[in-house]
Amino acid sequence: MSHAPEDTRVLPGRELAAALRGETADRASELAAAGTPPHLAVVTATADESSAWYVRSIARAAEKAGLRCTVRDLGPDVSPDTVRDTLKEVSGDPAVHGVILQTPLPAGAVAQELASVIDPVKDVDGANPLSLGRLAARLPAFAPATAEAVMALLDHHKVELEGRHAVVVGRSTVVGKPLAHLLLDRNATVTVCHSRTRELAALTSTADVLIAAVGRPGLIRAEHVRPGAVVIDVGTNPTQDGGLTGDVDADSVEGRAGALTPVPGGVGPVTTALLLQHTIRAALTL
Repeated sequence: MSHAPEDTRVLPGRELAAALRGETADRASELAAAGTPPHLAVVTATADESSAWYVRSIARAAEKAGLRCTVRDLGPDVSPDTVRDTLKEVSGDPAVHGVILQTPLPAGAVAQELASVIDPVKDVDGANPLSLGRLAARLPAFAPATAEAVMALLDHHKVELEGRHAVVVGRSTVVGKPLAHLLLDRNATVTVCHSRTRELAALTSTADVLIAAVGRPGLIRAEHVRPGAVVIDVGTNPTQDGGLTGDVDADSVEGRAGALTPVPGGVGPVTTALLLQHTIRAALTL
């Protein structure tokens, strides 16, 4: 029988992110000296403040690591055709090595359709459906950075995956679906839950590793967590006071979960660091 730990271990991401950024800065310096300064382009078309905050954090991190970062802010009222044309332009620019399409998008725009024009070699956030297909087929491709960040954090904190039951709550192409494939590749037994799942707690409470990635503040509570389970909180939900809160009710699972990632300071910093690392990899390939 599993017993609840006396204290829930915190699994921070900032130390790992700093190490990744350090590696990236070294490679960026080498590339720049060789005449290929790494360049990341972000295309955004929204007035969403949490999205704007995220884009600013990427730009700051890129600058600190020695990467050029160009943000093409098209505004929330732009047409899907203009977004598509802009993506084609930056993707076809030989001086650009990584391209990110930031969401949310204007009304009528379909993320997968727009992302399909990003060159897969420059698709550093795994948004092009071709990238997801290659990932599923275990072919070389960039995984969405958030999904990869979850795996990197689990490895950094030495969480065993082989033969363990991993439950992913969320089925987006940004986190849930690619993460399921990454976990399967590590020989975990994977269950994917979503908004139509019946008796959610009955399934999540069987998990050795529980990942919450749905964008619903406080969805995961004590009754959803098996005593001693590792819980990864991917949620970054803005609060009224300008902060961020996760999909997990941290107070509720304290003392029940064996380990929990914080929000902020968990998956987020690692995601940003991996986007920059992907851009370096793309620059080395092109």
